[in-house]
Amino acid sequence: MIEEVGLSGFADALPKALSGGMAQRVAIARGLYSHPTVLLLDEPFSAVDAFTRMKLQDLLLQLAERHAITLLLVTHDVDEALYLSDRVLVMGSRPGTITQQLPVGLQAPRDRRDPLLARLKAQALTELRQAHII
Repeated sequence: MIEEVGLSGFADALPKALSGGMAQRVAIARGLYSHPTVLLLDEPFSAVDAFTRMKLQDLLLQLAERHAITLLLVTHDVDEALYLSDRVLVMGSRPGTITQQLPVGLQAPRDRRDPLLARLKAQALTELRQAHII
């Protein structure tokens, strides 16, 4: 599992010796260790820089496909939600209220430059504004 998440050579490293991105890779490996069918992720990449976030998102998609895992992701990042998901549920200002479901419809491998992502982002932002969330 260490090799799969790109941490070869760091199996014996102490947590304080790991960068934020490496720590997230450890968290992903820990989540995959028990061979789950569903992996729950709550703001998994909020503490890393933009380029590391993109690398980790791509890694997560590869691992989910390789291990046939469903990802259930909670995020406030619209781009992240659309890139990682097959379906996005937009939550309203009332806790637990789903205001819209957006099917993403991107095929693997995904491309961040796909025009569909821009259209879906505009749709999601419109829904968030109408729900008074932003």
